[in-house]
Amino acid sequence: MALSPEEFYQHALAAADSDRRLPLARMTMWEISPFEPDGLRVSPLRPPVLPEPDRQGEDPSTCQSCEHRDDGIWLDDNWRLTQISGVGVPLVLMLHPRDHYDLADLPDPMAAELGVLATHIGRHIEALPHVSRAHVYRIGDGGAHLHVWFFARPLGQSQLWGSWLPVWDDLLPEYPADIAAADASAVAAALESSYGGRA
Repeated sequence: MALSPEEFYQHALAAADSDRRLPLARMTMWEISPFEPDGLRVSPLRPPVLPEPDRQGEDPSTCQSCEHRDDGIWLDDNWRLTQISGVGVPLVLMLHPRDHYDLADLPDPMAAELGVLATHIGRHIEALPHVSRAHVYRIGDGGAHLHVWFFARPLGQSQLWGSWLPVWDDLLPEYPADIAAADASAVAAALESSYGGRA
């Protein structure tokens, strides 16, 4: 059985200093880290908050994703794909079910669709000129409506490899919006051709 919230907190504090600061993560020593370890420090570890606060859209009647169920660069009966603007990497897309589901309550047929659809989206992102990889993330702490992120990693930028990519995205200057919009349209058109739906 997993540690209780208080047990987890006490377990973590055992590795912390007197200010409740954990040592720097091993990830900060990787050459892909956007931060130099000298001068970097960890925020104090806060105690657990229970019950956890609601995520946005816990109540479907207030869910922003549900309000925009017919919006996107690509749609089919069950899914919609949107472009996220103001990012630093070449392209960030988000896939949402059109109806209100989170990952754990997604019906099995839609879960199977998600796997195939995510593969098609990843293929089309990686087919864009000057894009090397499509990173795919599902986190789920901010919103109760399932949303899967697709980040396009630029070709040749090996420092942007791996799990640091969303942090680098936040640090980089805004990518040219017209190029990102054209690439998003290309992915949507390719998805319509390979999977169906409508761009």
